[in-house]
Amino acid sequence: MSSPPSTPRPSVMQLNIKEKAALYAAYIPFFEQGGIFVPTAREYRLGDDVYVLLTLPDDPKRYPIAGRVAWITPARAAGNRTQGVGIQFPKDEQSSQLRHRIEEILGSSLASDRATQTI
Repeated sequence: MSSPPSTPRPSVMQLNIKEKAALYAAYIPFFEQGGIFVPTAREYRLGDDVYVLLTLPDDPKRYPIAGRVAWITPARAAGNRTQGVGIQFPKDEQSSQLRHRIEEILGSSLASDRATQTI
């Protein structure tokens, strides 16, 4: 008798963002609940569950995010973009507060047309 297939546990990633410019480049405002780009050489597929421990500039708190891979930048991507994945925040109160905190830190630079890690 074989055992049922186990659901893989979400991988855990840590992202420590020290500067506002790096946060601007990593934040993904066009995801409905917001999201964050995490540089990684590890292979992921769209829809993979991931757990991210995020640290923001000038903020000692670590924000845990149980998100999903919703963007993939492969190795050797056009435009010398960094390899990694975009993690979509879940629809919950904690993510809503995190999105608000990120947008508070970024302030007017959210309207900038500078390049980011995604679009």
